[in-house]
Amino acid sequence: LQGGMVEIQAAYPAGVIGTTAENLKASAEGENEEWTELYPSFADIADEEGFPQIAATWRMIAKAEERHEARYLYYLKQVEEGTFFLRDAPTRWKCGNCGYVHDGTEAPQMCPACLHPQTYFEEYLVKY
Repeated sequence: LQGGMVEIQAAYPAGVIGTTAENLKASAEGENEEWTELYPSFADIADEEGFPQIAATWRMIAKAEERHEARYLYYLKQVEEGTFFLRDAPTRWKCGNCGYVHDGTEAPQMCPACLHPQTYFEEYLVKY
């Protein structure tokens, strides 16, 4: 390649912002398209054009997208069943706003420290 400026014109679907369940479902569908159709086709083109390393990279990226789909479907099931903030065993829940940590089988409806809603809580995982 000689280098220089490349003009790129592209479009990307913005989608509608819906409920959490609708957004998770749409995201899972997008990830499915990426790992089953889009990225494998990119890999095939790279192979055809003589770029086997790039093809291999696209195939590895497709594997990551498959995991993304699984994660979205896992969360979708929890949202639909009303169990996203529930656990069978005591769990540590951390407020994403202030850092307050709650121990229990359910995240608090409201953070007692900063008054943010339950949606700010996530499982507290120590990563040192």
